[in-house]
Order: sequence, then structure tokens, then C-alpha cells
Amino acid sequence: MGASLADFDFDLPSRLIAQAPSPVRDQSRLLVLDRRSGETAHRAFYDLADCLQNGDVLVINDTRVVPAKVTGRKGSGGRLECLILNYPESSVEKSYSSPCLLKSSRKPGVGDRITFGEWGSGEILPPSPNGTARVLFRFPGSLEAFLRRAGQTPLPPYIRRKEDAAARQEQDAERYQTVYAEKPGAVAAPTAGLHFTPELLARIRAKGVLIAPVTLHVGYGTFAPIKTDDSSQHRMHGEFFHLSRETARVIDNQKQKGKRVFAVGTTSLRALEYVAVRRGKLVADRGECDLFITPGHEFKVVDALITNFHLPRTTLILLVAAFAGRENILQAYREAIDRDYRFYSYGDAMVIV
Repeated sequence: MGASLADFDFDLPSRLIAQAPSPVRDQSRLLVLDRRSGETAHRAFYDLADCLQNGDVLVINDTRVVPAKVTGRKGSGGRLECLILNYPESSVEKSYSSPCLLKSSRKPGVGDRITFGEWGSGEILPPSPNGTARVLFRFPGSLEAFLRRAGQTPLPPYIRRKEDAAARQEQDAERYQTVYAEKPGAVAAPTAGLHFTPELLARIRAKGVLIAPVTLHVGYGTFAPIKTDDSSQHRMHGEFFHLSRETARVIDNQKQKGKRVFAVGTTSLRALEYVAVRRGKLVADRGECDLFITPGHEFKVVDALITNFHLPRTTLILLVAAFAGRENILQAYREAIDRDYRFYSYGDAMVIV
């Protein structure tokens, strides 16, 4: 028997769900939570450097969000929105099949055709073994070019956008991306990293903090809902990750010196802990990360976590509760709500030390 989701629920006023990013990335608010004492402090994100010390390691997820949301028309003329859940590691030409999340007034059937304007077409395939829809996309050139022309930034459904809000879409294309995004493949942003600016990263480096990248392409595994109250019945979808030999070496060296590892986001944390669990130590590795962290997990690598505020009853709230303690997290969330912190992807942040 795992954790009961009913124990990780809370009421959140809809007005606190951020619909737009902070005007300046590092001017978001920052709640500092001491996971041992439960004490909290309230800062601005640009004060994060004060939480770090010489020799600490800041692990960032250098994944890059791809414009994976494409909207087409069915043969009936009805609108169909497709969110591509898997992005290939290497270039793909002419056609590509992927599991997708579909949004349409009427559910399409296997064999139904889709047109994406002049940019390409699609066909509904039999669903994946886990029930996720699959679509075969066809395009005249590469998948990358198809998405660049036909795709949009895949914002979470709780961020509302009018279709004609072109200026806001342009802003989202920039702001729903970290300043250090490098490896294309994510269909959702590693949102804790959205608060960093080049200037803040320079301040952190100047303190003697080592910044090390890991790659985890954020996908359905991170945001798929838990459909049962018993968390032990949930199975994570795998997401591609890569931990380089250099990053593993830097972390191992600094840990041996008694220095701390700060993970930027739950995705960075999951990648590091997955390797440590799977391999018994931190070494270069790559593959599919399907680690589901729930209360009771023994953390082997990460000493501090930088994260946003998450949805109730999700894998992410279970992870932060595993790291900080359920009561600490729920109390910190209550305090954040009382103080009008902004929640979710474009919201404010917390650092758990």
C-alpha cells in the first residue's frame, strides 16, 4: 500500500494560478523551507545565491522545449489538437509516429486523417498499449521543420490563451524556456529553471558554486495524472535522460568533500536519484527514467531542491513531500497561499534545504 492521494490534497484559489510569467525572471518570489526544522523564510528568487556556498553543485536540466502542439483539421472539418509526447533523439525525415494527447470535440477513430494546412498531414493509429493515442505524421521535410512551422509552445491546460493572442504566444515561446536550454526534446518546461537569468547564474558561479547539467526530456511521465487513490498502483511513463561522465564526476567529487548538491527542479532530482538507485552510485548513464518518488524514498544524491508549487494529488507533490516531509510541505503551501504566492508553471518558487 502506497501513499493515499487524499493526504496530498489542498484547496487553491484559482486567482493564484499564474497565467503569465513574472516580468523579470529572477524577480519571482522564493519561499525558503528548512526541511529539518520546518521553518520558512520569504525572499526574492535573485536571493537564491545567498542559499548556496562555495563548492556546492547546482544541477540544471538543459532540456529544450520543442513546439510540440500542432493543430489540424479532421476530414469532417472539425478541429483537432495534438500534443506530441515523444521527440526523437536524431533527425527524422518525411514521417514520424508518436503517442499523443488529443483534444477534439469528437474523438477521432483509427484511420481518420488530419491535415495541418500546407505543412503536413496525419493519420490516427491504433492506441499505445497504455491507451495513449498514437498519430502518424507526414511532412515534406524534417520533423523539426514541420514543428517549427506548424507547432506551438505546449503550455499546460491551466494556462489560458486565446488563439489570436499572437504577442502572448511569442512571449511564451521565449519565457516557457530556460535561459540555458540546449538539448531539444521536452514537451513541457522544467519550470523551476525558468527563474534563472544569466546575471544570477554569474553571481552563483562567482561564489564558487559549480553548475553541472543533466538532461531529462520532460514528457508525459512528469505530468500524467495519478488515477487511483493508492499511489503504489501508479506507473510512471519513462522519459529520456542523459547524465554525462563529467557531471557525475563533479557531483561525486564535491559530495566526497562534504559539499551539497542542489537540484534545479524535480526532473533533475529524479534523473540523479534514478541513476544512483539503478547503478548503486553516480556514473555516466542514459536511458528511460521511470522513477516514481514517494514518501519513504531514501535520497542518495540530492541535498537541496529548487522547485515551483505543484498541483495537488500529483506525482510532483508526492516527490516534494518525500523530500521535505508531508507536514512541512502542506504547511509551506498553506503559508504560500495565505501570502498570495503564484502557483504552477509560471508561478513563484521554493527552495528546500
